[in-house]
Amino acid sequence: MANKLSGLRKSTRRNFLTYALVILAFIVLQALITTGSISSSLKGMLVPICAYVVMAVSLNLTVGVLGELSLGHAGFMSVGAFTGVATAILLQDVIPMAPLRLAVGMAVGAAFAALAGFLIGIPVLRLKGDYLAIVTLAFGEIIKSIFNNLYMGVDSKGLHFSLLSDTTNLDETGTLIIGGPMGIGGIQKISTFAAGFVLVMITLVVVFHLVGSRAGRAIMAIRDNRIAAESVGVNVTKYKMMAFVTSAALAGAAGTLFAANYSTIVANKFDFNTSILVLVFVVLGGLGNMLGSIIAAAALTILPEALREFSDYRMLVYAIVLILVMLATNNPTLKSLLARLRPGNREKKEAV
Repeated sequence: MANKLSGLRKSTRRNFLTYALVILAFIVLQALITTGSISSSLKGMLVPICAYVVMAVSLNLTVGVLGELSLGHAGFMSVGAFTGVATAILLQDVIPMAPLRLAVGMAVGAAFAALAGFLIGIPVLRLKGDYLAIVTLAFGEIIKSIFNNLYMGVDSKGLHFSLLSDTTNLDETGTLIIGGPMGIGGIQKISTFAAGFVLVMITLVVVFHLVGSRAGRAIMAIRDNRIAAESVGVNVTKYKMMAFVTSAALAGAAGTLFAANYSTIVANKFDFNTSILVLVFVVLGGLGNMLGSIIAAAALTILPEALREFSDYRMLVYAIVLILVMLATNNPTLKSLLARLRPGNREKKEAV
């Protein structure tokens, strides 16, 4: 019982530390923006960083907490991007306030991504290991292909859809919103750093509350030993679906935030490479470590831009840095040294 309470207090302290660091980073960056002390390139990266942080934390829920490897997370991001931005465009005259329109767009994007997660989760979550990874990879490519061939427009008669070619037949008052491989153009840039910060905080609250709840303990029990969890009455399908759909919904909201930061968005932006990039954030930050995912997402999004002065060699340097960090974080000697330096461990030693 004492160990359980100690673990709970430790988890709570870690969660509050994560909240505090995110809030502190937001305050510092806002102060730098207000005083003009931040470069324009870094200022332009703040919204994408927030989107990637949400993506990393949400994928960590699937990979680190649930223990299932998903390679199609960018597919959920693309669902949220296209449905959320299309909703925001349709509501331009109805909701003139940009922040409210963005919030509605993110809610719609999250809802459609959650629906996609539920539908794909029905067959996928019956698989495990490499099979699940391959199917989620296929899902991401299917979603990209669908949006590459989808045409959607609106006119006085309502919404019109077509696949493969533009046969929407809009009248003179019509507007083509999704133009197949051309994606969505003419997007109003309504995403802001403040909106990104709010989404990051909402994501952390959702994930931390889920992980710390009874459902979260059931999800981790499934990760540790599925057979043992089933033997004590845990509904494996239910809790795996809960984690998967929650992860998909958060990725959808991140997709809307990301897409609404650009004037044009295309489906090829959310390809396999994006899924792998987010997976790198999760692995580098540590499986189940949400603060690590936040730091890794922010650092690895900024690093390529910081290395731009190296021109053709910047991706080589980027790869070398990744390898060195992975070697360092998986070094047993370094791990034991960091464990000894933790305040909690020093207090235990002094008590002994």
